Amino acid sequence: MKLFCPIRVVAALVTLGALVALPAAAQDAKFDAQALFAPLSLPHPANAFRDGAGKPGPAFWQNRADYAIHATIDPATHGLAGAETITYTNHSPDALNELWVQLDQNIYKSDSRGALASPRPKKTGRSTDGYQLDAVEIDGKPVHYLVSDTRMRVDLPTPLAAHGGKLKLAIRYHYTVPGTWGGRTAVTPTKNGDIYEIAQWYPRMAVYDDVRGWDTLPYLGQEFYLEYGTIDYAVTVPWNYLVAGSGELTNANEVLTKTERERLAQAAQSGATVYIRRPDEVNDPATRPTHSGTLTWRFHMEHTRDVAFAASPAFVWDVARINLPGGKHALAMSVYPIEGAGTGKWDDSTKFLKGAVEYFSQQWYPYPWPVAVNLGGHGAGMEYPGIVFDGYQDAGKFLFWITAHEIGHTWFPMIVGSNERRHAFMDEGFNTFIDVYFSDAFEGGKYGPKRDGEYAPKGGNPVDEILPILADPNAPTLMAHADSISEKYRHPVTYFKGALGLVLLREQILGPDRFDPAFRAYIRTWAYHHPTPSDFFRFMNSAAGEDLSWWWRGWYLHNWQLDLGITGASYVDDDPAKGVTVNLVSQQKLVMPATLRIAFADGSQRDVRVPVETWRFGATPKLTLDTTKPVKTLTLDPDHKLPDADRANNGLVMP
Repeated sequence: MKLFCPIRVVAALVTLGALVALPAAAQDAKFDAQALFAPLSLPHPANAFRDGAGKPGPAFWQNRADYAIHATIDPATHGLAGAETITYTNHSPDALNELWVQLDQNIYKSDSRGALASPRPKKTGRSTDGYQLDAVEIDGKPVHYLVSDTRMRVDLPTPLAAHGGKLKLAIRYHYTVPGTWGGRTAVTPTKNGDIYEIAQWYPRMAVYDDVRGWDTLPYLGQEFYLEYGTIDYAVTVPWNYLVAGSGELTNANEVLTKTERERLAQAAQSGATVYIRRPDEVNDPATRPTHSGTLTWRFHMEHTRDVAFAASPAFVWDVARINLPGGKHALAMSVYPIEGAGTGKWDDSTKFLKGAVEYFSQQWYPYPWPVAVNLGGHGAGMEYPGIVFDGYQDAGKFLFWITAHEIGHTWFPMIVGSNERRHAFMDEGFNTFIDVYFSDAFEGGKYGPKRDGEYAPKGGNPVDEILPILADPNAPTLMAHADSISEKYRHPVTYFKGALGLVLLREQILGPDRFDPAFRAYIRTWAYHHPTPSDFFRFMNSAAGEDLSWWWRGWYLHNWQLDLGITGASYVDDDPAKGVTVNLVSQQKLVMPATLRIAFADGSQRDVRVPVETWRFGATPKLTLDTTKPVKTLTLDPDHKLPDADRANNGLVMP
């Protein structure tokens, strides 16, 4: 989801200043080594389904949902009518007496839970009637069903057998597409016609898993949890519309002109952006293979949990080739109205999209689908498999950031299918983490560094931006239920703290040489599956070769602060040649590995890594170093890499 909410976080910028020893009276007893380093019981226990190494166990299973969908858009009414057949396969060990289906369009009803629970003021007239169900059938026969807000229970005439039972659920439906107030799905007016941004547009199977059985959380706006499968879908629109959607267009010969197909073939061989329809061609009937009636566009997508699409007569359309590992390729596409065209604007979208997909594919896991689409619409800042919805008014660095972030969701949670409705940090935090490094890498860091938001303090240290959150007794933990995190905390906790936790784990705790292979293996292992936070924690412990229980406890399960310091130092036997003993202190509940820099009187210096085990027995450990010459200063975390609450006690001048 969109990452750049205008959060203004004041950085706690503290310079090292004069280095003086703190008196013992200043030491705080908040640190408890027994609490931080105690054995950790994770929320979801290891078992035959999910093992102690954080991997799918020998009895792991996952149900499957395949879809065949046909939708028709009526511009006169802003209506969408659809018919779908869901082939549902029950791989679980349980016979199922009912199915649960998600009806996300019902959130737009005036009396929905989401509408009534939202903290935003309601706007008069901003509602629809939600889904209107015309038929619900199983294997061709009507069945009893019950709609409850954004969920539907379908009662089965006979139980669906365990270990491979299969049925076909057919649903016919229609609804009114919201205006731009709809957010993630909307009709956006432009001077050359409406843009239909169509997401959450068909009834979708809820997940039945080994953790909770049916996961039937109502849709309150906190995104998704869906089964994987293959989706074939068709969209019927007026003849002058272009359609861009998730997956591969399978009937280009029917819906594109010969010129457009030739240009697509050219783009498939081009690293530079190629126009399929130029801005000056938008209103040209020659860009359509017919000049009356309707056209039906057909798409196919595998290994996906969802599909979305956009349709409009107003689209400019450009494409470039994506180079993937192993010599494979995909296409980066952008569709947007002419209002978004121009140098430094959407002319750059496909370049940004291509760069992001190539970087994430090389660094973490190959992009799995034939096409990646960036839609310039009203600006939902929202991701779906193979297509993202951004704003046609976005430009420059903001367009770069939003494009990278939204397509980055391909990896979390489109490939690694975590439960966004419960564990938002595994979606937004993980994705923001991979953004950080792409921003540094793209065109020499032209748009970096990635910050907490566009309004982050200029020139401040990013780790200081988290300090107010860590100090806030009301701030939720990263493990808090997604629907329970208020807008005040959603971005700084879910996105920024979630991302910073992985940056610190990679750069300060494990190091890239251990973190990167473990994180890549986590993605490979859980691709197209549903990991929990406990699975992730166990996987990283095992694959990285480190018991990180203290880190999961302090940063994720709690919102503990860090405040390390130096309280004094003395030479062994008063002789610089025999070494120096440094008195350390932790004045908060969390500790981390840290660098201790020793600056010697002769102008040389030495860095010593202080391991987290230094603090296992208390808040005031002593560290004896094998130095052999006079020391001038001692500095803890000299490069300002840690979110230390008070840096005034991080240095000491030796007498």
